[in-house]
Amino acid sequence: MVYITQLIYILQGQEEVFDAFESIAIPAISKYKGRLLFRVRPAKEAFIESHIEMPYEIHLVEFETEADFHAFIGDEERKKSVIESIINTVSSIVFKYKIKDFNADKFIMDFQRIVNSV
Repeated sequence: MVYITQLIYILQGQEEVFDAFESIAIPAISKYKGRLLFRVRPAKEAFIESHIEMPYEIHLVEFETEADFHAFIGDEERKKSVIESIINTVSSIVFKYKIKDFNADKFIMDFQRIVNSV
């Protein structure tokens, strides 16, 4: 299994455009043996401590294989939707791990490195 955690940041006022993109991207996940495990819009008060900007959404997605994940990334309808909405998505931070080689220490180090570079 391959797990993807995504922190998503969008421009204020572009929520509807982002939701329109997600209405295409999220259903595409299952076409490639993937599953959206959760999609969260965290409230500010849900954060205990933070040293980066609060994301608009956080996604956790799993795919059966790395090939399935790459097929999802290459989905033409999804790519077209990404291009049309890219100016409305400020940034997205993605963490990718395979369950067989998941290393909590490496995950934390990667996360800290990315947070420190923001």
